[in-house]
Amino acid sequence: MNRLWTVIGVHDVAASLNWYQTLLGLPEKPANHDYFGQVQDTDGTVLLSLHAWGAHEHPTLTSPALARPGNGLLLFFLAHEFDSALARARMLVPRLEEEPRLNENTGALEFAVKDPDGYYVMVSAYAADAVSG
Repeated sequence: MNRLWTVIGVHDVAASLNWYQTLLGLPEKPANHDYFGQVQDTDGTVLLSLHAWGAHEHPTLTSPALARPGNGLLLFFLAHEFDSALARARMLVPRLEEEPRLNENTGALEFAVKDPDGYYVMVSAYAADAVSG
């Protein structure tokens, strides 16, 4: 089996990890290190990896000053409990980047926020959940 581990540069791994766990309604789990953590689904599947800017010599993670965080990247999460995710998002951010709307292409409701580091995060209901309510 193959897996993709998306890694993003963040200023504060612990704070970002907490932010994503809250948004996605996941149990709180501490970061592996102060420079690295993983957002994991309840079955242990890695959804997103968080890496402190400049912690290692990874060329694309040296500094947010060298590249605008999120340029060309959309973090897209499917949520079974869309309404709960929306309520949590409204508590986490001062405003949504996109209010909930029906995506005609997928048939699912979705909304968008920016995370603490400025990454654009789209949250979508599973299409079956959107149809059934």
